[in-house]
Amino acid sequence: MVAERALTTEVGSSAGLRRSLRRRHMQMIALGGVIGAGLFVGSGVVIRAAGPAAVISFALTGALVVLVMRMLGEMAVAYPAVGGFYEYNRLALGELAGFLTGWMYWYFWVIVVALLSLFTVINLLSVRSYGEAEFWFASIKVAAIVAFLCAGTVFALGAWPGAHGGIAALTAYGGFMPNGIVPVLTGAVAATGFYFGAEIVTIAAAESAEPERAVAETTQSVIWRVLVFYIGSIFLVVAIVPWKDPVRMAHPYVSVMEELRVPAAATLMSLVVLTAVLSALNSGLFASSRMLMALARRADAPGAFSRLDTRGVPVAAILASTAFGYVTVVMSYLSPDRIFAFLVNSYGTVAIFVYILIAVAELKLRRRLEHEAPARLLVRMWGYPWLTRLTIVAMLAIVAAMAVIPEQRIALLFGLVSVAVLLIAYALRLRFPAHRQGAFR
Repeated sequence: MVAERALTTEVGSSAGLRRSLRRRHMQMIALGGVIGAGLFVGSGVVIRAAGPAAVISFALTGALVVLVMRMLGEMAVAYPAVGGFYEYNRLALGELAGFLTGWMYWYFWVIVVALLSLFTVINLLSVRSYGEAEFWFASIKVAAIVAFLCAGTVFALGAWPGAHGGIAALTAYGGFMPNGIVPVLTGAVAATGFYFGAEIVTIAAAESAEPERAVAETTQSVIWRVLVFYIGSIFLVVAIVPWKDPVRMAHPYVSVMEELRVPAAATLMSLVVLTAVLSALNSGLFASSRMLMALARRADAPGAFSRLDTRGVPVAAILASTAFGYVTVVMSYLSPDRIFAFLVNSYGTVAIFVYILIAVAELKLRRRLEHEAPARLLVRMWGYPWLTRLTIVAMLAIVAAMAVIPEQRIALLFGLVSVAVLLIAYALRLRFPAHRQGAFR
C-alpha cells in the first residue's frame, strides 16, 4: 500500500483541474480522434500507390495503433495523470524520455492547429466546453462514416436503387495487389499519421468524472473502431471506385458517393471533411495545452504555463499553443519552401517516435506495477511482454523503412532534426535548471 501511494505521488495527480468530462464526451473524443480528415482525403494517396491492397496497408498500421492504445489504456487506467503518457514515459524511462515525449507531442498538435480563434475561446471557457464541442463534431463524423458504410455495403450487395453494384473494382484493374508487396508496406508507413489522435482520450482522462471506467471502455473499443471505420470504409472505396483513376482517387469518399448517385455528394462530403478539420483543431488545442501544462508542472517548460484559473483552465498554456499555431500560419506565407516545409514534414515523424516511447514505457512500467500496485492493473496489455516487444520492433521497422522510401526520407530527416533540437534544449535545461514547482498540488 505504501509502494502504491509512492507511485501515485511520482506520477502526479490532477488537483486543480475540473473533472467535468462525462462518459459520452470520452467516447466521442476517442471516436473523433480516430476519424480524421486524413481518412477522407489522404487515404487516396495510399490507394493510388498500393491499389486495392491498401486495405492491408491500413490493417497493418491499424493493428499497431490498437496495440499501442491497449498499452496506453493499461497505464491510463492505473494512473490517469495530467499529461498522460508524458508522465508514464518520464516515470518508466527517465526525465529525458518524458521531456522528449512531451515536447514532441505538443509540437505535433500545434502544427495541426492553424485556424484557432473560435476554438481558443471554447477551450478557454472550460474543459466541459471542449468536451461538448468535440462530442458534436465527433457525432457528425461518426454519423457520416456509418451512413457511408451502410450505403456502400448496400451498393456492393447489388441492392442499391438504379445501380448494378458489386465489388468488381477489387480485381478489375490489375488484380488485388497490382504493384506488388512493396507499395503495400510503404503505404502502411504513410498511413501511420492518419491514426494519430486516438490517444487524446488518455490525456483527457485526468479531467474525466470517471477516468478509470471511461478509459477502460474507450481503449477496449478501439479494435472495432479501427476495423469498421478505417479498414471497412477503405475496403468499400477500393471495391467500388477504380483505384487507377487519379482524379477520382483525389477525393475517394466523394467518388464513392457519386458512384452511388447521391445528390450533392461533393458538397456533403466537403462538409464532413470540414467537420473533421474543425474537430482536429479543437482536440489539437486541448491536447497541446494540456501537454504544455504537464511539461510546466515538471519544470520542462516555463512555470507560468502550469497555472490554472478559477475554472480549472490552463489559460496561459492555451494561449501559448494558439500563438505557435499562428506562427505556423505566418511561416506558410513567409517561408513555404523552408521553415513551413520543415514543420509539415517533421511533425508526422515525431508522432511515430512518441508511440515508440509509449510502448517502451509500458514494457517497463507494467513490470513495476505488477510488483508495487497490481490492483491497479484493471486493463492489461495482451501477450505481455512479447506482444509489446513485437510492436516496438514493428514501429522501429517503419522508421527504418522511411530511410529507404524516397518519399519518406525528408520526413524522417526533419523528424530527426526536431529530436536533435529537443536534445539540445534538454541539455540546456540541465545546465540551467529551473525551480521545479510542487506541481501536482
